[in-house]
Amino acid sequence: MVIFSVYVVNKAGGLIYQYDNYVPRAEAEKTFSYPLDFVLKHHDEKVVVSFGQRDGIRGIKFIVLADPRQSGIDALLRKIYEIYSDFALKNPFYSLEMPIRCELFDQNLKGALEIAEKAGNFGAGS
Repeated sequence: MVIFSVYVVNKAGGLIYQYDNYVPRAEAEKTFSYPLDFVLKHHDEKVVVSFGQRDGIRGIKFIVLADPRQSGIDALLRKIYEIYSDFALKNPFYSLEMPIRCELFDQNLKGALEIAEKAGNFGAGS
């Protein structure tokens, strides 16, 4: 399963953190010339993204974009909230409503996403 992105939005609606976990690699470089010749093809595969959101401390929202088959999104959101509380809020150099620039937050978030993708969910003891 795939978790595409994680966003943290402050109460004013400003994006204070973004992490793109899955970035597809381009197979070939594409160049365009004028006039552009577009060929549209119909594909049976659809891009479907599940949307998980959790209201956090004082209106801060945690958003995860993931494959709809990914299980345990609620548990992952709780874990991200816990990581935010432990590594951003307890950082003496972090101010509320400001962008999150904390290496420990980044490291622990990446670890939580890896666990969530491999296991599909978090256990009770995570």
